[in-house]
Amino acid sequence: MNIKMLLAGAGASVLLAGCAGQQSSAPAGSGAASQRSSADEQVYRGTLPCRSCSGILTTVELSGDQNSASPSERTFTLDAAYQGHPQNPPAEHYQGTWDIISGIPTDPQASVLELTPDQRSEGQMYYFLQIDDRTLELIDPQLHRFENGESLRLQRQ
Repeated sequence: MNIKMLLAGAGASVLLAGCAGQQSSAPAGSGAASQRSSADEQVYRGTLPCRSCSGILTTVELSGDQNSASPSERTFTLDAAYQGHPQNPPAEHYQGTWDIISGIPTDPQASVLELTPDQRSEGQMYYFLQIDDRTLELIDPQLHRFENGESLRLQRQ
């Protein structure tokens, strides 16, 4: 099992598992501007639901400035650790570049983080809707929110 499979089918997994109540996010850090205009690193963390475990502790770290001309200056890491999984899979680590895209089908003004792993054969692109300056929500590749989106949220640290 790996997180790219979970993220590809997050909505179905959570609906089948009925794990929506298993989200547990670490306390959020101090507030900050919602625009990603600072070169400071931003860290988001939360526990995503898992069909065969108690949750997937997920951390996304963003570095760089969204206004940078070079995508290589906007980098991310995504780490996922399975909690209480019977097969005890190893933690997963992805890295690559990120960008901000505008709009989702239900909200043309929405901001979405698009994470592109360096190793295309290893990973897929990930999309997180910016709910507010401290919250990201995993959405599908067609930029649609899942019914159980509240259980797919990461909080800024």
